[in-house]
Amino acid sequence: MAGKPSLRRARFARKAVAARSASADAETLAYAASALVGDSVRHTYSVIMPATDRPPTMDRCVEAILAAADPPDEVIVVDSPAGMGPAAARNAGAARAKGSILVFVDSDVLVHPDVFTRIRAAFEAEPELAAIFGSYDALPSLHGTVSTFRNMLHHYVHQGSGGLATTFWAGLGAVRRDSYVEVDGFDDWRFRSPSVEDIELGLRLAAAGGLIRLDPEIQGTHLKQWGVRSMLLTDLLYRGMPWTALMLDRGPKAARLNLRGSHGVAAAAFTLGLAATLLGRHRLAAPLAAAYFAINLRFYELMFRRAGPRGAAAAVALLAVHNAAALGSAPLGVVAFATDRLRQTGPRTTRLAFHSPAVARPNGRSQRFAREPQARTAPNGTPAP
Repeated sequence: MAGKPSLRRARFARKAVAARSASADAETLAYAASALVGDSVRHTYSVIMPATDRPPTMDRCVEAILAAADPPDEVIVVDSPAGMGPAAARNAGAARAKGSILVFVDSDVLVHPDVFTRIRAAFEAEPELAAIFGSYDALPSLHGTVSTFRNMLHHYVHQGSGGLATTFWAGLGAVRRDSYVEVDGFDDWRFRSPSVEDIELGLRLAAAGGLIRLDPEIQGTHLKQWGVRSMLLTDLLYRGMPWTALMLDRGPKAARLNLRGSHGVAAAAFTLGLAATLLGRHRLAAPLAAAYFAINLRFYELMFRRAGPRGAAAAVALLAVHNAAALGSAPLGVVAFATDRLRQTGPRTTRLAFHSPAVARPNGRSQRFAREPQARTAPNGTPAP
């Protein structure tokens, strides 16, 4: 039917390992013994990949998932209709998924071989865990300095923020299905294009009492190509503006990942230094600029190690542009927040209220993620009449 999501499902058995060392056998026996006294329920894992733009990296990313150790029980790729946003595509995939754990992988993220081993271990070790997510790795991009800068910045922030979180990242992250259904999945009404839909989902999961962890060792290689123009548009309109509106709506929890610790101090130094420069207070601007540079020195060193002197020099300029764009998005976010408030209180109440943690959903839990009834099968595996 036209307009309905197209999903490609790849189901396969878990790979068996033919030979193991004595230590590996011992670990396996110890794990089996602990399982006998622990929860007897074993999770099943469904990977959901939004790919309605059908990027050229999609097939390569699917192959990496299939080749990984401890692979998922199924892989669902949502590749149509064209123009469907990632939030809606992920929800469509989740509605069809059979697994008790939903693993979201972007179609331009090449997972590391141990990703699913780590995800499985996390959910089996913590029965109360609602979600877990990881990080881009530190490999330089083949697409040049801007792409390497973006990937390294994400890597740097996530690597320094491991542990408990109140947010989520859908580029490479997993959610317990029951927790996902409880909060009605991604807000595909508000976020119809790539934005901060994953951050907003994490806030609702945390508000519902869900335990979320950032594990920096769960990593993937980002294959996306960035340019200065696409970076500015993203920082202004697709990340900065909705993120500001989200902070105004949900409070400081929305800012904990990107503005925690030294990241928040650096943002404050940049803002005050820029204001002092514009006001002609150069004697005040100079120490603020020095503080900003010193706080970000570890990031510049990372770029130097991964991209050389030219990459590190470019990172100084690109980070300033990134911060300026984020600062410029603040007034746009205030306008977006005010618009959302008017929509919620106006004559046409929207799904913004439906996804608000402060508003009870009508008629209880949404049914759009209800499991589809399983077809009866005969003993030989064919559909029963």
